[in-house]
Amino acid sequence: MVYETDSDVPATFPVIDISLLSSEDELQKLSSILSSCGCFQAIGHGIPVEFLDKVREVAQQFFALPDEEKQKCLRAPNEAEGYGDDLVVSDDQLKDCCKRLILGVFPEHQRRMNLWPEQPTDFGETLHEYALKIRSVINGLSKAMARSLKLEENSFLNQFGDCPAMGARLNFYPPCPRPEVFGAKAHLDRSGVAVLLQDKEVEGLQVLVDGTWHMVPVIPHALVVNLGGLMQVMTNGMFKSPLHRVLSNATKFRMSVTVFDEPEEEREIGPVDHLVNHTRPRLYRSIRNFAAFNYECFQKGKNSLEELRIPLIPEFAG
Repeated sequence: MVYETDSDVPATFPVIDISLLSSEDELQKLSSILSSCGCFQAIGHGIPVEFLDKVREVAQQFFALPDEEKQKCLRAPNEAEGYGDDLVVSDDQLKDCCKRLILGVFPEHQRRMNLWPEQPTDFGETLHEYALKIRSVINGLSKAMARSLKLEENSFLNQFGDCPAMGARLNFYPPCPRPEVFGAKAHLDRSGVAVLLQDKEVEGLQVLVDGTWHMVPVIPHALVVNLGGLMQVMTNGMFKSPLHRVLSNATKFRMSVTVFDEPEEEREIGPVDHLVNHTRPRLYRSIRNFAAFNYECFQKGKNSLEELRIPLIPEFAG
């Protein structure tokens, strides 16, 4: 499928003040945005701008380290966690122009501390504090999303269990003069919700809405909230998980920090019962370990949500 792009045309991208989600009007605005594009910029999140700048600073300091220092965090072959670039899965693969440091943050007892940088010295403390703050943001948003659909506010959080996982992905996109090479190829997130702290100056993130790629503008101290595939499954398709990608830049480097939530290992995730009825049949199968399934589909060029979709029976097919 060929998609159009309007990346050169100024456009407004949805913004939600999440401090106002106790208001019915803002709650319905949230529901409308998530039903149409599944992504927005969050302001009013309560995280001090000085701390957001600190998170960017420690990320930049890590990527600026000598290679031999970063190699101490090197991921093992065929594993995602640690420092490196694209996993090579085929001989004809066009690799993303990106270096990544991927770390499991919660549960704490499962952290692989051998992969956590020793430099800068405040890296671990800063990432831990940031992840706690983002967990609070995600939990608040999950409750608001449930309320917007007239559900009990813990409907989504309960599916993830008492000890859900949280990971962080630090991305460094060096200048790349080849326009056919992406910073990150088009993909769906494996999480329920992903929260992205963008570069303060350089754009690059694009989200697919109604067949057109939209550039996400830089709002220096906003957080980009993107729904992962699990949220589309849990809402039985009422909220969307959008395809998104990162363009490379020929002259400037770009960085970002993403924090994402995942259910307890082996937790089965499926549509919330109250969102399945005689007018809206169940659209998706339940699944365990969606992260692995989503990655497998991505490598095969398939859409994981389409692979989970249950064929409609004739009376619902129109």
